[in-house]
Amino acid sequence: MRARLLDAGAWALLALLLAGPMAGLRLQTEGTGLTLVTQWRPLAVIVVLVFVFRLLQQTALPALTRLALPKPRLSGAGLARHPAVLGLLFAVAVIWPFFASRGAIDLATLALIYVMLGLGLNIVVGLAGLLDLGYVAFYAIGAYGFALLAQHAGIGFWLALPICGILAAISGILLGFPVLRLRGDYLAIVTLGFGEIVYLLLNNLDGLTGGPNGIGGIPKPTLFGLEFARRSADGPTFHEFFGLEFSSSHRVIFLYLLALVLVVITLAVIHRLRTMPVGRAWEALREDEIACRALGLNPTSIKLSAFALGATFAGFAGCFFAARQGFISPESFTFIESAIILVIVILGGMGSQAGIVLAAVFMTLLPELAREFDQYRMLLFGLGMVLMMIWRPQGLLPSRRPRLELRQ
Repeated sequence: MRARLLDAGAWALLALLLAGPMAGLRLQTEGTGLTLVTQWRPLAVIVVLVFVFRLLQQTALPALTRLALPKPRLSGAGLARHPAVLGLLFAVAVIWPFFASRGAIDLATLALIYVMLGLGLNIVVGLAGLLDLGYVAFYAIGAYGFALLAQHAGIGFWLALPICGILAAISGILLGFPVLRLRGDYLAIVTLGFGEIVYLLLNNLDGLTGGPNGIGGIPKPTLFGLEFARRSADGPTFHEFFGLEFSSSHRVIFLYLLALVLVVITLAVIHRLRTMPVGRAWEALREDEIACRALGLNPTSIKLSAFALGATFAGFAGCFFAARQGFISPESFTFIESAIILVIVILGGMGSQAGIVLAAVFMTLLPELAREFDQYRMLLFGLGMVLMMIWRPQGLLPSRRPRLELRQ
């Protein structure tokens, strides 16, 4: 026991040395100058957590890891076999916003955007096995594509939506060509560089993208030409056409329902693609590229199709994000967004659609539930990921692989 206590103490001391400059020191403004302030409370919490975790890792964790974790009954493939459950969930999702608060509806809309992004990245990472760290670039291309089309060509949301998807798909193909021979870490570095290049272009092309100031005045989506405004010079608004009293919640509910429809379409399309030859080819490429080539499959077309289709859904999500916000800037498309989307895929389960939906909702609600820990959000986030990798590395709802059983 003494040896375990000494080992845990050594780990706690190492945590003190590593976390001291980050969590124990803070710059505070005093007048026109800066003062270095020492924060002992968060530092003590980190040291105690590391000490307790290391002590439990040597005693209780080995016994816990040997326990058989129950396998989820409903995975991405399992949910497709329960249409009644899917119908009930969709009905609840449609009815819920009419009884919820405006803030909750707006938060749910943001969660649906991350669901769409997670599903698109799942094609590249979860199904094709290609590590993409610059996925947010396609998200930005979709958002800025709609903003520029609306600003310079007067194109509305519904016409811009497929155009943004096509632009993002073309960008995915252009990214796919240089990385055809790359794998693993090298592929991750190139895609990371692509995301940073797009971010720098958005920041520096002031004449086109507005630079750090961004683009504002992006038009909102309409329902068959009916705007969700109090008054409109082009014709009757939504509440005037249906004889309702004006309410700002109408637009919020409409955006939520529109995001829900886009997510359902994304789920249906990806589920259909997984059962088609292209989906089987993605999974074959993920398992073994050499064996995939030996079977006569073309890895070039398989990789390009994965990048293009994954980028297409990111373009759709970016177009909707720009329409929802009404204003976009490069700060909405930093590397941390790519990291969050990748974490959603890993946390939910590689290749699992139901798991990605659950992980996206969890990742969106977590910052709202822990606002008082905002300064240490990334620290808690990293700790949660470490614990997740220890206890359930396959994800919350792992994908159920297809198998063939012979009759006895």
